[in-house]
Amino acid sequence: MEGVADFMQAPVAGRVVAVCFSRRRGTAKRDRGRGRLEVGVGLQGDAHAGPGHRQVSLLARESIAKMEARGLRLRPGSFGENLTTEGVDIPGLKVGDRLAVGDSAVLEVTQVGKECHARCAIYYKAGDCIMPREGVFCRVIEPGEVRRGDPIWILSPAGISPVA
Repeated sequence: MEGVADFMQAPVAGRVVAVCFSRRRGTAKRDRGRGRLEVGVGLQGDAHAGPGHRQVSLLARESIAKMEARGLRLRPGSFGENLTTEGVDIPGLKVGDRLAVGDSAVLEVTQVGKECHARCAIYYKAGDCIMPREGVFCRVIEPGEVRRGDPIWILSPAGISPVA
C-alpha cells in the first residue's frame, strides 16, 4: 500500500490495550498480549480466523468502562473482541475507514456493530451488551504483528484522518 509508512509521522490516535484469542466460537476471549494479523485470515490462531469480512473485531476500552459502571467485572475479551483499544473512537468509525496498527498492519472497517442472534451472558447479567452497537469488524489489508501497547493511527485514502 503506497504511503503507509507516512502515517508513522502523524499523531497517534490511540493504542492497543489487549490482543485477545479464543479457542472456540461463542466464548469469551483471553488477552495473550500479542498476535499476528494475516491478510484473508484475521488474527492467526483465533477461533474466528478465516476468510470473510469479519476477520478482526475491535472494541474500545471506553465502551467496556460503560458496562463496568453498571457493576460488572470485565476484562479485555469479555465481549469477544480481538483487539481492545484505547483513545480511538471505535463506535465513530465508518465502513471503509482504515486503521494502521503497530509497525505494519492495516485494517479496513467492514461492519459497524452486529446483530446478536442469541443473548450473551453479559446481556443476562446487565440487561444490555455493547458489542452490537459499539464494536466494529475489519478485514486485514496489510499483515503484521500486533502487541499490547502498539500505537493505532486512523488512515484515509488521502493520508491521515483528523483525530478529535
